[in-house]
Amino acid sequence: MSPADAPALDKTAKPAKASPRQSPRGRGRAATAGASARLAVGADAGNGQGDTDQVGAPPEADAAAEASLAGAASSAAAAPRAADGRVPGRRGLATRARLLDCAAAMLETTPYRELTVTDVAREAGTSPATFYQYFVDMETAMLALAEQVADQGSHLSDLVGARPWRGAAGWHSAESLVDGFLTFWQAHQPVLRVVDLLTEEGDQRFRRARVRMLNAITRALAGAVEEAQTRAGRSAEVEPMAMAGALVSMLAHVAAHQPGFEAWEIHVADLRQAMIRLVFWGVTGPKVPRVI
Repeated sequence: MSPADAPALDKTAKPAKASPRQSPRGRGRAATAGASARLAVGADAGNGQGDTDQVGAPPEADAAAEASLAGAASSAAAAPRAADGRVPGRRGLATRARLLDCAAAMLETTPYRELTVTDVAREAGTSPATFYQYFVDMETAMLALAEQVADQGSHLSDLVGARPWRGAAGWHSAESLVDGFLTFWQAHQPVLRVVDLLTEEGDQRFRRARVRMLNAITRALAGAVEEAQTRAGRSAEVEPMAMAGALVSMLAHVAAHQPGFEAWEIHVADLRQAMIRLVFWGVTGPKVPRVI
């Protein structure tokens, strides 16, 4: 994740109940149980279609734009729509949720490019025609998942909040932040892989979702850096947003590549300790030689 994307998040939606109707393809429901626990896709979830495109990506230093984005995201989350623009009823929302649950679960074992509408519909115990009632195509469904993951990432900013950032208490704050990133990425890795893929391909909708996911935590961390510098009388030492952006980019990148590090025998436990030190030092500011 590039520094430009580092600098956003929302509130977790409640999972909708799947239809109790039994289907010969009931294995789809069992396969998605784990995904449902990690990814809420209920009536409060984002639209994932046209509504999503109306949510702009806030410039890293534009607080007003961020507030506008948050309001637009909240408005979109209030009324998920079908492909034709209608607001589905309770059963429709449950069907839409089940389709997204299945898509998220299948991403754990199936590459995005190989995942088809027919696959997802079959796993959900319904038909491709039903899928198209809610999503224009597979990419639109992926965007809905991306928006929901971005919303659920809001708890990461709570890991900074009003926490202390000095001494032993500051070390524990750094631990909580690092553990939060590692856990979040592990839980949502399949969807986040798709977000990264389509962002790198230039799809601005997915880039906006990724930026929104990390913006709040970046701003919160910048506030902690600025406060620590002011307290120590060294406010001109480093630009807070620059430090926060670098730290968040590091956390996101390392969290996204945990299996790769393990393959090189760099264990996640050791990475965790290294990141805790870097976050703690980045916020509290270790002394730097006057002449380098």
